[in-house]
This record gives sequence, structure tokens and C-alpha cells, in this order.
Amino acid sequence: MPSQYFDEKLAKRCRSFRFEFAKRPLAGCTVVVAGGSGGLGAALVALLAKESARLVVGYRSNRQRAEALKDAIAERYAQKIVLVEGDIAKPEVRGAYLDAVENISGRSKGSCVLHAAAIFPGDPARASFEALNQKAMEASLEANYLAPILLAKDLGTAMETAAEDPASSLAVAGGGSIVLLATMQAVAAFPSSLNYAAPKAALVHAARVLAAQWKHVRVNVVAPGATVAGMAEASVSSGKYDSFIERGAIPRFGRPEDVARAVRFFLEPDGYVTGQVLVVDGGLTLRR
Repeated sequence: MPSQYFDEKLAKRCRSFRFEFAKRPLAGCTVVVAGGSGGLGAALVALLAKESARLVVGYRSNRQRAEALKDAIAERYAQKIVLVEGDIAKPEVRGAYLDAVENISGRSKGSCVLHAAAIFPGDPARASFEALNQKAMEASLEANYLAPILLAKDLGTAMETAAEDPASSLAVAGGGSIVLLATMQAVAAFPSSLNYAAPKAALVHAARVLAAQWKHVRVNVVAPGATVAGMAEASVSSGKYDSFIERGAIPRFGRPEDVARAVRFFLEPDGYVTGQVLVVDGGLTLRR
């Protein structure tokens, strides 16, 4: 019995080698980039602005840096971004993201239309093994697991709810997408990384749980390695990772653009990947 889901027109087009690749698929899409003013997040904001996405960009407290990014995006890409300030561990701040999405989308209160979200916030949680205590571990758990997952829950639920209503004009074709930022230390064991790696590993597993739970929202993770910006910057600049280049484990250190392109891949509308972790580390976790 022939499949009721088989698309003969699509199959015929493929047999004729006529493939469709969208140009600037995120143009006009509303995307949240939490932690978007930091070293890695800012690169994604620039990439999405270049593609004419409508951007809600969050930052914790460094307003000067956030405003500088806003000005740079306006100057270089003629795009406006909406800024949201605050710690995403707080419910009112997470609510402010949804409010900003409604405002930028021109929708009424409670009718959120959101295409995608990338959640960058976290903390390097640098504490020596000897100095590790309950307070330090709880702070890392909140910054690197609880807060990002709670924001993903709020934003993903808004997208899933809209998609579940067949009569809703707010549903996004192909469903929505959420990308969480982890670390190579979440997928490979590095000594002295307990306080940072364990919450990030929990975040990876939570992303898979959400991906399995939601039908219309894809959830994926990007795990950067030793990059010259972001949380690894201090370690890279101190020479901690020089040996990896010297013995050929990696050809160079990572760049913010490397991470931005990986995140953008997962954000693209109507994607076909969910519940996955993309490690952007130049092969470091394989060859170290």
C-alpha cells in the first residue's frame, strides 16, 4: 500500500536534480539571542542581522557593551535590535523576553510569535578543585543549567503552544528551534572542570529530553572548544591550550564565527535535526 505521506511531486523534482535551497531563510524571522552581547553571542547576532532577522538580544548587566553592539549592528547592517537586560534565572526577566518578542512582532499580549532562540548565558565557574564547595557548585548549577533550561522551557513552550493550534496564525511553518550552548567539557572529561562541566553535561541531556518531548520545536546543542572569545578566552590567552596547537591536536584556536555558523545551521527554519550536539572544537576532544 503506497504511503499517504509520500510526496510524488517532490520525488519527481529530485529525480530531475532540481533541488531547492532557501536564500536568507531567516530574513524577517524573530529570533531571541540570550547572552547575545558576549564574545560568541555577538558573532551570531551579527550573522543573523546580516540575514535581516528580527532580533531580541539579551544581556545580564553590561549595558555599555550591549549598547555598543546595538550601534555596531545598526551601522554595519542597517538593522535594529531590541535589548533585554537581566539575569535569566529570574522569572520576570524571562517574561521580559516574551514581552519583547510580542512587541517586535507587533502582536497583542499573550500572542507570542517566535521562530527561534539561541541561549548563550553561562559562567566559566573557575574554581580550583581544592576550593570547590557547595556554594560554588550551586552558583554554577544555576548559571550553566537551571537558568538556560528555564528560559528554553518558557520560549519553547510559547512556540509549541502556537504550533499546536491548527487555527493559529502564529504558528511558524516547520516549527521552531532552540539552540543551547554547552562546552566541549560537557562531552569529554577534562581534569579540574567538575564545577563547569557537570552542569553543562546536564544541560546537554535536558536538551535531548526537550527535543523528545516537543513535537514542533527542535532543540539542539552547540559545544565550543578553545575559542579566542567567550568563556575560553582567559584560558586561551594565558597559554593554557598552546600545547594543543604545538603537537597538532588542533590547527588553530576557534573563532566566534565558527560557533555562529554552527548555531545558525540549527536555527534555520524547517530544519530536520533535533536532539543533537555539535562539538565545534577543531577535533580537540578527539586528539587531545
